[in-house]
Amino acid sequence: MDVSLNLWVLTILGLCALIAVDFFIGGRKPHEVSLKEAGIWTGVWMGLAVLFGLGLLVFGGSAPAGEFFAGFITEKSLSVDNLFVFVLIMSKFAVPAVYQQRVLMVGVLIALVLRAGFIGAGAAIIANFSWVFYLFGAFLIWTAWKLIQEARAGQEDEEFEENRFLKAVERRFPSTDRYHGTKLFIVENGRRLMTPMLIVMLAIGTTDVLFALDSIPAIFGLTQDPYIVFTANAFALMGLRQLYFLIGGLLKKLVHLSYGLSVILGFIGVKLVLHALHESGVAVPEISIPVSLGMICAVLAITTVTSLRASRRAAAAGPETGEPAVSADADRSDARR
Repeated sequence: MDVSLNLWVLTILGLCALIAVDFFIGGRKPHEVSLKEAGIWTGVWMGLAVLFGLGLLVFGGSAPAGEFFAGFITEKSLSVDNLFVFVLIMSKFAVPAVYQQRVLMVGVLIALVLRAGFIGAGAAIIANFSWVFYLFGAFLIWTAWKLIQEARAGQEDEEFEENRFLKAVERRFPSTDRYHGTKLFIVENGRRLMTPMLIVMLAIGTTDVLFALDSIPAIFGLTQDPYIVFTANAFALMGLRQLYFLIGGLLKKLVHLSYGLSVILGFIGVKLVLHALHESGVAVPEISIPVSLGMICAVLAITTVTSLRASRRAAAAGPETGEPAVSADADRSDARR
């Protein structure tokens, strides 16, 4: 898809405008997000993604539109897995409910900027080194296998461990031990101190980089168009804040999500290897976008159904066996590092 500089600028400005509207209408004043508010905004962002995909269909054709929807659904499903770690981060830093939406908004914006850098680097590497598809494919297959192994390990106690960047920030800059509204810095006894609000925002944003290590190669396995890769990531991430509040109570019921994501990552890994072989002149079949889109949707649907059934069985058996009703998925944050 041939994308002009003007279209890139208009797209980025449009996304910035949507983010500004989201902030001034729903996120400017700290408050606890209700299910109704989260549901409305989730529907808005999903609707905008669908409209954007239809726009690609009208002006770019079926191929770019199919690639966008496949990439968007993949990134959205992987982003849902991010929510498990976001819950751990919120718990570790004891973020008051009234401030959680502000934390997520800024953290997701940081994540989007960092992902844009990953996308640019990935596009440049792919344009110059076609053999990188072998590495991407092998990495996704390995990640899928590791995700299954971690899920089967059945580790229930999860803890968020700060990455090196966060530890370096906390060593370098003195901070307070309590929140001061939405302020990022305060002056106390003549010293400028960082608040936990800034730390947890950085935790959300930088932790997403770990997830980008598999999600970016995954979407490049569906399309090599940087414009589609970027917009699919943008729409998937920008609705993540509302989705956090909408399905937060349902996360523990998605007990088979790791298995579904491992199948998707493994499938895209195989697709990448086949594409690399094809580019090398080997006569192998390639997996089309319609097949990929159907496969991704089917896996997510089956995973959701089996998860809910397993959760209901566990809830019914819990009172009789004395065991916990629902067992959380294995340590997803470790599985995807």
